[in-house]
Amino acid sequence: MILGIDIGGANTKVASCDGRIVELHYIPLWKNTTLPGMLLDISERLEPEKAGVVITGELSDCFTDKETGLSYIIDASNNAFRDAWYLDINGVFTKQKKCDLAAANWMASSMIAGEDFGNSIFVDIGSTTADIIPIKNGKPLAGKTDFERLKNGELVYTGVLRTNIATILDKVKLSGGVSLISSELFAITADAYLVLGIISPGDYTCDTPDGAGKEIIDARRRLARVVCADLAQIEEDTLVLIAQQVMEKQVEDIAASIQDVASRHDLDHIVACGIGEFMAKKAADELGFEIALISERYGGEISKVFPAYAVARLLSESCNS
Repeated sequence: MILGIDIGGANTKVASCDGRIVELHYIPLWKNTTLPGMLLDISERLEPEKAGVVITGELSDCFTDKETGLSYIIDASNNAFRDAWYLDINGVFTKQKKCDLAAANWMASSMIAGEDFGNSIFVDIGSTTADIIPIKNGKPLAGKTDFERLKNGELVYTGVLRTNIATILDKVKLSGGVSLISSELFAITADAYLVLGIISPGDYTCDTPDGAGKEIIDARRRLARVVCADLAQIEEDTLVLIAQQVMEKQVEDIAASIQDVASRHDLDHIVACGIGEFMAKKAADELGFEIALISERYGGEISKVFPAYAVARLLSESCNS
């Protein structure tokens, strides 16, 4: 069995090349991380013949630079798996430590999307970010680094769970008018989508801003603080209105980047995956683009960990070629 692993700053995703194994672990690298032990546990439980690894956690602020982050993650992976291979930003597997391994998960995903769907814009909306990757003739055409992709609009730092609402909106419409919002980490997008009923408490896989619970009542309390209120001062309908504006602004930002990428590369078909597939669908509808959802082809669980599934498939294909 060949296993794929996507090691990010917050989440580590795992999938087998046949899609039968799917796991998602919240392992924040900046908080006394349990990554080395968790990788050992995964290896001992699943006993893969080979492991394909993509790394995006090297930017975590617990590391002084990307080279240090890569070295730490690669050492942990090599210690856990007997035969680990790393995909670089050129789509090539290697065992060497090198800077080209940084932020390569989008490369794995878009290579498989290119194989399966052809010319398209690959959109992966996760807990923290949205990747927007143009694909032509089976090849991803995005910038090679996160720095380049941010400048090109191919990486948008907005996600379904971990994004601070104060970075999305600077004011909100309320039933009685318009209010500025507080620039504190009072609520995150997971709170908005929990209030809207789009995610469940079980989907809320990251830490809460206040360290409290992950039920709807907890999310409402956090959302009220965004306008410096509490649940005695603000009605439930108003909190839903705030949450809807969070979603509308995120979709607007993602749609704007998709439109920019589409115009530059003459593409009008989207392939989407991730926990934020619903936002990609809304953006596609606004733009009038066709969209294919990874969840409809492979299932919702694989969609959430698609880079891990993709790198496992790529390694399997390379072994059989």
